[in-house]
Amino acid sequence: MRPEVVSVGPSASSMEIVGEETVDPPRPSPPSSSSTPPTPTTFILETEPQPQQQHQTSGFFARIRSSVMASLEKRKLGGVKVEYTEIPSSELEHEEQGVETVNGEPASCSKCGQPSSRHGRGGQRKKGLWKSWGLQLRLTVLGVGLLALILLLNLLSAIKDSLIGARHNDYDPFVNWGQPNTGTEDLSWYPTDFLRDVTPLPCHSHNDYWRRVPLFDALYAGCTGVEADVWLFNNDLLVGHDLASLQVNRTFQSLYVNPIVDILEKQNPKTLYYNGTLNGVFDVDPGQTLVLLIDLKTSGHETWPHVLRQLDPLRERGWLSFYKDGEFHSRPVTVVGTGNTPFDLILTPPYPTTTTTTTAKYSNSTSPPDRDAFFDAPLDKLLPDSPYNSSNSYYASVSFFRSIGITQWWKGGEPTAGQLAKIRGHLAAAKERGLVSRYWELPAWPIHVRNKIWEVLVGEGMGMLNVDDLKGATSEDWRRIRTWRRILRLF
Repeated sequence: MRPEVVSVGPSASSMEIVGEETVDPPRPSPPSSSSTPPTPTTFILETEPQPQQQHQTSGFFARIRSSVMASLEKRKLGGVKVEYTEIPSSELEHEEQGVETVNGEPASCSKCGQPSSRHGRGGQRKKGLWKSWGLQLRLTVLGVGLLALILLLNLLSAIKDSLIGARHNDYDPFVNWGQPNTGTEDLSWYPTDFLRDVTPLPCHSHNDYWRRVPLFDALYAGCTGVEADVWLFNNDLLVGHDLASLQVNRTFQSLYVNPIVDILEKQNPKTLYYNGTLNGVFDVDPGQTLVLLIDLKTSGHETWPHVLRQLDPLRERGWLSFYKDGEFHSRPVTVVGTGNTPFDLILTPPYPTTTTTTTAKYSNSTSPPDRDAFFDAPLDKLLPDSPYNSSNSYYASVSFFRSIGITQWWKGGEPTAGQLAKIRGHLAAAKERGLVSRYWELPAWPIHVRNKIWEVLVGEGMGMLNVDDLKGATSEDWRRIRTWRRILRLF
């Protein structure tokens, strides 16, 4: 009689119940002539070997084992002998992976047919590979989406620039500046009509001599104020930020005085229809004055007389703003001294005697004006008893960093209540004295902080906005940059 095998596979439990024929003493039974006494059966329960130092098997297989044991005990099988045999862990592992075993040795995988020695834990690896591919696919889709968003924002920005600053994108009158055979090598050539559609704005071109084309870049952007750092060497005035940047051909006259004279002569032609002299540099607003801020870097008492002397071409044509008989008279150019400029020489200007001053250009009287150059007063020192007013000063300036401090960049650059109160106090004091307020050393980065400071200052009535980024200040609506920042914050 062949043994009868009853098995419980790994899908149901981690054990097998194997029955085999044994010989035991027969049990009493009713007499029968045709029946033979039943043969008792012994059940052997095989389980996975347990490590000696580990706790009893837990989880799904443990519950199956407990269920089988409870069932056997409940049924009270007569003559049943329960024994435990261990199943090799390698055989159990291959059974879990669908690998057939022969005499306890893995043969081949029932799913892929490969030898079990090459199968290993391929199912798990395959599942992990699919997970890896899925992650890579999701990351790829996310990257493509972000790239598309960036391209879309750039496209929208280009459209905005084309609508707001089309003049700067379509035409650049200085594209060949300084190139050979263009007539610009010695700074003697300038376009004649580049200001015809420029709208003047209350912005000051800080360190203007750093521009590709000093003075003209600022005017083309619409700035109504430019700044020149002046050094006295060998009885001439050189322009530059420091000693290393000075060059013999970059002088106060070549970069500023002579070009301004050329522009104003073209703005005031002698024709049958016009014979005036008071048109300023801007066609859109001929009455707008251009502020020429001169920052003295060498000794003020030695340098300032040279400055006044080199301004003679503008003075003789009546193009300098002046103060006379208790009144300020605006002209195409307003000269302001700062840096080492001495205030006492502003009050009693040492006018040059080497040339004849055409006083008739200033007024109907024969006496010269009280002054045709003004002082840059300290904005944070406009006290009730201070001597600075519109009779001797034009600008009132101070360092934003030193007088106001660092704004809350972590809150978008918004000034604190105390800082805003101080700003309002400065602006009110300057306005009360008839002076143009200006902060220099404004934050330049992060851009959203700079833009927020610009927005606050303009909203509070700043007289002149000190800028280094001409295009950002004059051709972009920097008051709406925050909308773009909110969009970018979503990502």
